This record gives sequence, C-alpha cells and structure tokens, in this order.
Amino acid sequence: MKRIIWGVCAALGILMCAGCQSKHPGADLAEREQAQQAGPDVREESGLGGQEQPDGQEGQAGPGGQELPEDPSVQRQPESQAEPGALAEQERIPQGTTVSTQSGPSADPAAAAHPEASEKEEKLLEEVEGYLEKLTLEEKVAQLFIVLPEALMKVDRVTAAGETTRNAIHQIPVGGFIYMAGNLTSADQVKTMLSNVQAYSMERTGLPAFLSVDEEGGTVTRISGKGKFDVPDIGDMAAVGQTNDTAQAKKVGTDMGTYLADLGFNMDFAPVADVLSNPENTVVKSRSFGSDPKLVSDMSLALAEGLREQGILSVFKHFPGHGATAGDTHAGYAFTDKTLEDLLSCELIPFQRCIEEKAGMIMVGHISLPGITGSDMPASLSPEIINEVLRGRMGYDGVVVTDALDMGAIVQQFSSAEAAVKVLTAGADLILMPENFDEAYQGVLDAVKDGTLSPERIDESLRRILKVKLGMKQDKESA
Repeated sequence: MKRIIWGVCAALGILMCAGCQSKHPGADLAEREQAQQAGPDVREESGLGGQEQPDGQEGQAGPGGQELPEDPSVQRQPESQAEPGALAEQERIPQGTTVSTQSGPSADPAAAAHPEASEKEEKLLEEVEGYLEKLTLEEKVAQLFIVLPEALMKVDRVTAAGETTRNAIHQIPVGGFIYMAGNLTSADQVKTMLSNVQAYSMERTGLPAFLSVDEEGGTVTRISGKGKFDVPDIGDMAAVGQTNDTAQAKKVGTDMGTYLADLGFNMDFAPVADVLSNPENTVVKSRSFGSDPKLVSDMSLALAEGLREQGILSVFKHFPGHGATAGDTHAGYAFTDKTLEDLLSCELIPFQRCIEEKAGMIMVGHISLPGITGSDMPASLSPEIINEVLRGRMGYDGVVVTDALDMGAIVQQFSSAEAAVKVLTAGADLILMPENFDEAYQGVLDAVKDGTLSPERIDESLRRILKVKLGMKQDKESA
C-alpha cells in the first residue's frame, strides 16, 4: 500500500494527518512489532574501510577508514578580510527578492481555511511537547544523530539486527541509521533487518527511527544496479535532466520510492538539487539535473513528489550548492567565491522552491563561502549560512541535516566533538555520520552541561525532528 509521509509537511508547517494518543518514551510496542531476528549481528573481517562514503565517492582510504577520492589539488584560498560572523550589508538578500516568510505552523494559511487541520496540528504539537518533557537529556541528544549501524553496534559490518542491535539501541537510542551497499545483501535480509531495527526503536522510545540510504541513481546507489535486488536500473540524473521532462523525474522518484518503501526504508538522501554552475565541477556533474536553476528546481521537486507518494522522506542536497565548486569536500577544503547575490540568482533557487513547496528536508554541505561568511568555515558549521541565510533570509523552519561529518573537509579541521557542537551552534538539527560517534555524542552532552549549548537549543532541534517522526507514526497507525 502506498503511504504518504505527511510528517514532512508537519515539519514544514502543514500538518494534515490525524492526531493520535501519545506513547510515552520507553513504552513497550513489541506487540505491534513482532519481527525479531534470531542470532547476533553478522560480523565480517573487512572492517569499516569497506564502507562507502554517503555520496558514493571512491578512492584512497581517508580518516576513519572511510573511502575518500583523490585530492583534486585545489589551491586553498586565503580567508576574506571581511568581518567574521556577519554578512556584509551588500550581501543581504536584495530588496524585491521573493523569499518565503513562513516561519512555522502558525504561518500556514491552510489552517484558517481548514479548522480541522489546525485542530490536528494542535494535537500533534501537544504530543511533541509531551515527548520533550519526558525524554532525558541523553535521549534527546541521541535523537540528533544518524549513524552507520557499525558506529553504534561496534562491529566490523552489520547485515542483521538481533540482540546486539537491540541492546545498542536501548543504551543509546539514536535518531536513525544510514545504510551502505555492504549492509544490504538481499531483499529478504534487508526487510528483516530494517523491520527489527524499527521495532527496537519503537520499543525503546516510542519513536520511529530514520532508516536512510543514499539512493540518487546512476553513480550513487546502494540498491539499484548492484545485482542483488530485482529493482529498476536508475541512471544518472544528468540524463534525466536532459529530457526536460518532469514526468520522467517523477517516475524516477516513484520507482525508487516503491522499492525503498518495500524494503523498509523511510528516508532517501535525494534529490541532488545542486545547479551545475561550474563546468569544472566533477563532484556532482553526472548527479545534477543540469545548469539551469529552473530545470533543476522542477526536476528535484518532481522526483521528491514521487518519493513522497511512496512514503519516503526526501532530503534536498547540498545546500547552498556544491555545483559551484571545483574542489571536493570528500577530500578536503572546497570553496566558492560567489556572493550571496550570486547564489540567490542561481544555486539557491532550487532550495527556495523546496522551502516554498514544503517538499522535504534540506542537507547542508561542507563547502566554504568566504565571500559571504568572511572565513573558510564549512557551510554545515556556519551560523551565517544556516541561521542567517537558510533560516533567516529564506524562511526555512524545517529539519536541517548535515552532510556526512566523516568527510575530509570536516575531519581535517575539527574533532568529532567540536564538529558536532558547531553543527548545533550553527542551526542544524540532524548530525550525520560523525567520524567518531561516541566522541561526538559525549561532546554534545558536555557542551550542554558546561553551558556552551543550552537545553533550549537541543529542544529546538528535537522539536523539528519530533514533528516529522510523530507524523510518520500517525500515518502508519492510520494506514
């Protein structure tokens, strides 16, 4: 049965699904999630070095044993002399630029036209606040992370979910998992593994886990084209963009969403909403729909619609646009000298459309923008880019997820703890794949305890995440 995740809409301010009674954290939902796989998690000798990067890049082994591409030898540029921490006056969004002014559920005009939707929204928000009151600080911080299963289970490779997984989730109930090709061996294996993981998450907190994958099509897939699954072969998005046919893009989303939902996933790190504005760019060259902002916008929205109609959360990436760079953040520093005005006229257009259409979450990449921020701080760790531009100027109040924090652009400058704390300080919500999860998790807890991060800041991100998760839960219960 096709399922529409209204929880995405909930996170962006339009909640249309029916309310349900709150389940307190720790409620035993095992009666509804009976699938339990016998035996411990599978362990293999290959180790984490065999895991792919989330964007499917390959090359020499980098920090943490992850596979990183060859260094493109991009010359590191000196930092701008502009004052750090502030956008120059001429870089503000120009007068007359159309941006979203909606800042949350109360800004939704549909509420006035449909009082019943407002009532459902109120019930969901009450449930969100109930969870915020009941969850401990440790549980709240755990929900801010999406990690490789190996990072939590402490084994070389995970291809099953048994007691090892259950115990790990009960100890640290993370917000979700991202799975690589090595974790996925057959349809039956994936279905059983993900069903068990979801059951353990519900059992522990009463909240569904984000079960995610990088399934873009073409060069970046974990399922299509691997020879292990009977699913359509999804090609590069560059070829789809060349058709100039949004129906084709939606079909791609529908096809991917169908097999992802059937396997048990609920989140896909797609579409790639990068505009290929730099002809020297090789990072997203075949992954982007093209160099025309309107085409990229239309195609990205169509693909996301196809995913959503099959019950899959979409994540638009890589804000503010990796197509403008020549370097590769998998390997290290990558930058663009573009001004905010430049980005507004090109790279930011697909993301603004995503915001206006309430189409999905947004992933922030690790590119640096010294012409805007006055420093080489990666966008994923920059308050100027996330809080000032994405949230303040563009009006986005949904969930912001980082690109993988085990990439060269991050690990070459920051420890896992430092990066995780900076992510939250900058305004992001979900922390994806830190190089050292234990260090990152403890780093955030310590930052709250020493006052670097306030409890209110943790609640701010968790509130956005809970809106999505409780929407997913309601949708499942009403299906």
